[in-house]
This record gives sequence, structure tokens and C-alpha cells, in this order.
Amino acid sequence: MSGSTARLQAIAAITNYKSTEPPLNFKEVTPQQVFGANVFTLAQMQDRLPKPVFKSLKKVIESGAKLDPSVADVVASAMKDWAIEKGATHYAHIFQPLTGLTAEKHDSFLSPDGQGGAILEFTGSMLVQGEPDASSFPSGGIRATFEARGYTAWDVTSPAYILENANGTTLCIPTAFVSWTGEALDKKTPLLRSMKALNAQAQRVLKVFGHTNCTLVSSSAGAEQEYFLIDRNFFYARPDLLNASRTLFGAKPPKGQEFEDQYFGVIPDRVLACMLESERELYKQGIPVKTRHNEVAPSQYEIAPVYESANIATDHQQIVMLTLKRVAQKYGMECLLHEKPFAGVNGSGKHLNWSLGNSTQGNLLEPGETPHENMQFLVFCAAVIRGVHKYSSLLRAVVASANNDHRLGANEAPPAIISIFLGDQLTDVFEQIKAGGAKSSKQPGHLTVGVDTLPPLPKHAGDRNRTSPFAFTGNKFEFRAVGSSQSIAGPQVAINTIMAESLDYVATELETATGGDLAKLPGAVQTLLQKIITEHGAIVFNGDGYSQAWHEEAAKRGLPNLKTSIDALPSLTAPEVIALFEKYGVLSPREVASRQDIYLEQYCKVVSTEAKLVIEMARTMIFPAAVRYQSQLAAACTNLKTLGYTFDTDTLDEITRLVKGLQDSTTALEKQLAHHGAASLLDEAKHFCSAVLPAMLKVREYADKLEGLVADDLWPLPTYQEMLFIK
Repeated sequence: MSGSTARLQAIAAITNYKSTEPPLNFKEVTPQQVFGANVFTLAQMQDRLPKPVFKSLKKVIESGAKLDPSVADVVASAMKDWAIEKGATHYAHIFQPLTGLTAEKHDSFLSPDGQGGAILEFTGSMLVQGEPDASSFPSGGIRATFEARGYTAWDVTSPAYILENANGTTLCIPTAFVSWTGEALDKKTPLLRSMKALNAQAQRVLKVFGHTNCTLVSSSAGAEQEYFLIDRNFFYARPDLLNASRTLFGAKPPKGQEFEDQYFGVIPDRVLACMLESERELYKQGIPVKTRHNEVAPSQYEIAPVYESANIATDHQQIVMLTLKRVAQKYGMECLLHEKPFAGVNGSGKHLNWSLGNSTQGNLLEPGETPHENMQFLVFCAAVIRGVHKYSSLLRAVVASANNDHRLGANEAPPAIISIFLGDQLTDVFEQIKAGGAKSSKQPGHLTVGVDTLPPLPKHAGDRNRTSPFAFTGNKFEFRAVGSSQSIAGPQVAINTIMAESLDYVATELETATGGDLAKLPGAVQTLLQKIITEHGAIVFNGDGYSQAWHEEAAKRGLPNLKTSIDALPSLTAPEVIALFEKYGVLSPREVASRQDIYLEQYCKVVSTEAKLVIEMARTMIFPAAVRYQSQLAAACTNLKTLGYTFDTDTLDEITRLVKGLQDSTTALEKQLAHHGAASLLDEAKHFCSAVLPAMLKVREYADKLEGLVADDLWPLPTYQEMLFIK
């Protein structure tokens, strides 16, 4: 079957699509009944565990106390019974290796009884520890290939859950993943360490404010997940989407997103059906998904949860991505989580909403109605300002990837320059502090719409800013630079750790200034805040982050502009970053170095794969189609000349020029890809960034021009207008 025939058949299959999925019956089982049904919750534990065991386990979860190993057997037995009631035959330790994906190792509950039968067995030791092959995962040199031993360790703070399949269910146990030497090989272990460090320093600040017996301070997170949905017939007809998750060729369609009619538009029925089932599956896992809507680009959508404890939110985010992809396939669609699957239209991010708080003091980033009088809030907010300014390069590095490079700095994403948006109200308060002391806060009001039948609308004290990478949004900060396919663990590790360092500084300053005397606290806070905003206020910017003027202004302020991953990733091993992670016990120098090596290696592998695809598709799909059309035009020209007619050869000449350009640029790309001899992994990555990527774009330039000239019935690849607009 020719490529063009395959493309046309894909279109026909989509237009004739009929769902085979039975409709969901929400009348029979309500969302409230479904929510958390597949989670081994605290309520389940309370019902099934002896009271002393439950109290011990609850203390570990809620206060960070050490786990008593003696409770593991009791918990394992209760968990097994619950899972078997849910139809489980296997259990799996779920972990998050440094690939950024989710990994799982399944084992059966069945064990031979020695008499020709089998028993169902799940002990405390099975629950607490597993042993996958550590040599098969990237470790950045921590594990040599021949050193295979690695351990998964039960994370009691993240609940076990049931994964359903048409042929059975599996008990899933969230775990950390460490090497035989105890070093972190995953995303979860550093996150848990960073949360511990954050709590320790936040407790010191709260103590200065006179709070005693405070509960555990925990960071919280909620990730707004953007994604594309396209028909799987198109997906399979595009080798680039199939292998690289983004289109490496594709001319701009006559209509893209310039009409601005996609955002919050009516959701197509097929897509809505997929969303509803995805949400129902997520409800079963206790994931509090709240929002769904069309995004700016055609065929782009968003799902967002209510934010929750950082560790659980991270585990839930991984489940969200897996669920979206799995359910989409049931409806004949492919979920694309790549940051930029289609050039020329908006890419996808994952806005990370971050805050911190506890059960006794509440949200520590809640400003209240009079923020200028809320000393505690201002101190925590100032700690964020200081931390982001000191470690802005680190924040840029933890969202660096080959995929995200296509998005950051474009008009749908924040710029690569890290800055903080505070809004009019807080900016005014901090300006007052800088000038000598805050006396007032701008107050919210009401909007006058001018329509009598509409009620007065409450108006916030300041507007929002969609161009800011790190924006205050009421009672939390929104880190908008995270890529849609990325784990939110790495960004949270960075934010938690820089906040631990900043709160350490704040606590030390206030402890020294007050000596424990609360009467001295207001003056000490004013002095501290004035110092922080004077030294670190350069990071605050409320204007248009997309403008060239901001780039120039940021340079004057000394803010780094790390445009690519290759510019950003070396920041991971800067001396001050290594010292930061080591001081607070989050990552050892060896663990930090391993991550830089892994991310550089992943960058090289991604670009190498894409370059090979460009060569393959140019040689075997685009070139043959163009030559066929070139031959048809040449034959037509010859026939007309034979008949005595004149024939305009401009199109033929342009096709000939483009075909030659396609061949020459493909050969040039092959030469760049064959480059060897880089002195280091960083040098190799620099070559891919500075030489291979531009060579790929040159091939695409010729191919995309050919798409606009070659006869439609000969063009082998589904086009942008087909993939984005045929639902």
C-alpha cells in the first residue's frame, strides 16, 4: 500500500469511526461512590488493622515519624485481603526511575505449598522491599552495568491502590528505588528528602513566631496537565509521531489557532466521552481531578486536579499521564504528551501549583485580606523571592529537556528567564517595606459590567500574568515552565530545597535578632524583609515576559537567560547547587552529578532518534513522492511540447530545486549525525544542539515547501490540517 493510499484510508477510517465503548452509567454508580474505591485509604486501614497498628501507621503518615518494622506483617496481611477482594492476583512495586516514566515489577500472590497446590502469600518483607534489576535503568555512573542489585522500598505515605485490567487486577505499592549502596536511583527518594528538609526549616520559622507543637509542614502540589488527542490512524501513519511523539515534518495549515476559537470551545463528543471515562478511572484512584477544557491549540486539552500533598500529587500525576494514554486508545485516539508535537501551534506545559502548610497553621502562603499586616505570610513569601533569585539557574535546569526546548520562550510558554510575578497588591506591599514600612494593602473591589440583570462581580486586588514562569496566584506559586511530559518530582525537589535554605537563613536572622523575645519580632521582620527585597527584588517582574524589552531589562538586572537545555543543565553541578543539596541531605554530590549525566545522555538520545527519523522519512517517503510528481510534471511538459503547446516550467523548476535541496540537506544531516570524538557528554550534547538540530530543520524546510507543491493524492504523510481538525 502506498503512503498516500494509507493516508487517505486513515481519513476514511476516522470519518466512519463509531465507538465500541459502552456508555458509562453514572446513575447506577455515582462519582462519590467511585471516588477512592481502588485505594487502600486510611479509612480502609482503620477498618482492617488492629487499633495500635493503625495508630502507629497513621502517625508515620501524618507526622513523618519512623515506621515500626513490626507492623509490616499485619499491614501486608490486611492489604492482601483487601486486594484479593478486589480481584487481585498479583502485586507490583511501582517506582519512578530517572527516565521520568513509571516502572513496575509484578509478582504473584501464589506460592507452591509443597503438596501440589498453592497458597496466597504476602508478607511484611514482600511489602517493604522489592528487588528490580538496577543495571537496566539509567544511573549516571552510580551503578555499573554489571552491578545489578537495586531495591524498591515501601513508601508508607503514599497509599497502595488497585490497577484494573479486563482480565484481572493488580495491587500497586508506591515505592522508592535505591541502589545497593543506598543512593537514589529515582525521583521519589530526593522528593521525600526535600520535604523532610523543608519541614525542619519551616518549623524553626514558626517557632520564632511563637507557635509550638506544630504539625508536620508539607509542600503541596497540583499539576495542570496539557495534552493533545489525535486519531490513532493518523498516529500510525506518521513514523515521527510513533517514534518521537512529535511531528518532524509538516507545513503550516491554512487555519491554525489564529482565530482564537479553540480555547474553552465546545469539547467534541468523542473527546468528551474519552475525558469522562478517564476522569472516572482517576476518581477510582482517589485523584481529585477538577477541571477539563479545550486548550488554545486545535485538538489540545487540559485536565487539572485540586492540589494535594506533594508526594501523593507526584504519584497521582504519573497515574494521570498513564490513564490519559490508556483510555484514549479505547476511543481510537492517541494522547500526545510531548511539549511541542506540532510546530507553529501552541505546545503543552504542566503548570505546577506549589505551596506549603500544615494542619495547625494552614496554608503558609495565604496572604489574608490585609497582607501588609500578615508578618508570617510576608516572611514565607520573602523566602520564596530570595530562594528563586539565588537559584534561578537551578529552576531552569530542572525543567530542561530536548522536548521542552521547543516550547520554552515561545509565545505560549514562559520565557527561559526565570522571574517572579507578585501582582499589584503584593508588589505594592513589598515596595512599601523597601521604602521603610508597609502601611496598607490594595483592596479588591467589584466589576461594573453595565448589565442590570448581571450581579456585581468580585474583583481581585491585582490581575494575573500568563507570561511569568513563577507567578503568585492567590495562596500558591505557579511554576509554569514544567514540560507536559515531565515528572513534577524534579521541580519540587528544587523548590523544596531552595525554600529549606531560604527558611534556614530567615530563621537564623530572626532567632539572632529576637533572642526569643516576641516583642522584638515586628522590628526584626521589617529589617529582614527590607534586606531581602533590596537584595533580591530584581527577580520580581510583573510585565510582559514575551517582550524583547524584558529580555534586555533582565540582562541589566543580571538574570540568566539559559535558552537551551545545553545552556541550563551545567547549572546542576555548579558548586553552590551541589553544596545546597548536600547541606540539606537531599542529594549527595555523586547523586547530583549522576542526574546531570543522565539528562545530557537523554538529550543526545532524543535528538539522535529524531535525526534518524528525519533521514528515514526524507529518503523513503518524501523524496519518492516528490520525484513521482516531478516525473508527472516533466512528462506533461514533454507531451504538451510535442503537441505544440507552451508550458510554464516554473513549478517543475521549483520542484527540481527543492528535491535537490532535500537530497543535499539529508546528506548533510547524515554527516552531522556521524560526528564522533566529543571530549565529554556535554560536548556531545552541544554538537547535537548546535549542529544536528539546525541540520534537521534544513531538511524540514525543503520538505514542508514540497508539501505545498506536490499533488495531494501523492503526499504520503497526514497533514497538520487533517490531524488537528478531523476528529
